Amino acid sequence: MHLEGSCHCGSIKFSVESTEPVPFMRCYCSICRKTAGTGGYAINLGADHSTLKVTGKRHLRVYQAQIVEGDHVRQSTGQRHFCGKCGTALWLWDPTWPELVHPHAGAIDTPLPTPPENVHILLDSKASWVTVEGRKGDQHFDGYPDFSLKEWNEKHRP
Repeated sequence: MHLEGSCHCGSIKFSVESTEPVPFMRCYCSICRKTAGTGGYAINLGADHSTLKVTGKRHLRVYQAQIVEGDHVRQSTGQRHFCGKCGTALWLWDPTWPELVHPHAGAIDTPLPTPPENVHILLDSKASWVTVEGRKGDQHFDGYPDFSLKEWNEKHRP
């Protein structure tokens, strides 16, 4: 599926190809929640990084979060791309999985399919005020799921 997206002010536009536009991965980690989530989570899609085309790159900024694990602090490998003018969260790319890019559903302008289910991830770091909403059949994980979006789609394709 061809996806087109943009920031709120229109300074950055992007396109990318996705064979995994569903299910929506609702991430409840504190980083996604604070940088891209308005309902207590961010909705991440899966796409092919090699197809990502961007205009307005001069306005693009990258945030790499500091992760606190007990007494140890490390920098996340995840690179959260956003517009430096309006602050819109656009996509996440991580060199650990260089072939993937995860556009935020909220930045997509192309009509998205209604997902047959949502996958709720990193619930172990969900904010106490967040109620996990969804549908019967949604999968829930305290951490990361034991499958990729590609594997989910291979299993659920007719």
